[in-house]
Amino acid sequence: MASDPTPPQPQAQPSHQADSPPPTWEPLSVDERRILGVLVEKQKTSKTADSYPLTLNSLTTGCNQKSNRDPVLDLTDDEVEETLTSLQKKGLVMRMTGGRVDKFRHLLYESWTRDGPQLAVLAELLLRGPQTRGELRGRASRMAPIDTLDDLEGVLKPLVERRLAVNLSPPDRRGALVTHGFHAPDELARLKSTHANAPVDDTPVARPAAAAPAVSPDALAALEAKLSAALAEIGALRVTVSSLQTEVSSLRAIVSTLQAQVADLRKELGLAPGGG
Repeated sequence: MASDPTPPQPQAQPSHQADSPPPTWEPLSVDERRILGVLVEKQKTSKTADSYPLTLNSLTTGCNQKSNRDPVLDLTDDEVEETLTSLQKKGLVMRMTGGRVDKFRHLLYESWTRDGPQLAVLAELLLRGPQTRGELRGRASRMAPIDTLDDLEGVLKPLVERRLAVNLSPPDRRGALVTHGFHAPDELARLKSTHANAPVDDTPVARPAAAAPAVSPDALAALEAKLSAALAEIGALRVTVSSLQTEVSSLRAIVSTLQAQVADLRKELGLAPGGG
């Protein structure tokens, strides 16, 4: 895994007064969230220098990827480019020109946080939406070292304080859900209403084996009839093969007798064995 490009050097953050509320963030559309999440993911997991920044084609592919995405999208290049234009206007994405093709990089170190693990957590939330802490730690750790749930809490705390992340249920409850801070107010209200009191358990549970499909008596009888017919055909073929083997043995005996008779006849006629 390639290391992240060196982000801008940290600068002193403006301190909030005790009565000063934390910042609020402009809501992002589903497509905007997906694009930013993909840009961070590919930046942090790229193994070669030419894999990031991303071309339009590779960014579209990443947006439509079926694994580690919720919801699964089916965006076109035109839709991605239109959304990139919106993100450029918001100062969250930069278009890089001058090469064979234009490429795109995020500006979230400058806009949201200079902390690598915090940005990894935000990327996972943008890619998959609300998650339990256990799910989030496991998924974000592929992009940044977050070894334990305590480590994750240390990453989440400043994000929640700045409203970049939001708890959808009491954080001390088992299976508590957390999401990003870029939902529209009505969307966030719906999520909180849905998850605030819902019992959630993030302990991995083995999926039960799929039940065998029910088979009707008629279908079972038809299958048994086909099986009987197949067995009868196999028996007939075995008899045929045995008969053919017997015939081949008889033919070989006849050929052997004829060869002996021909040899005797040549001898009586004074012909050389095998001669013309």
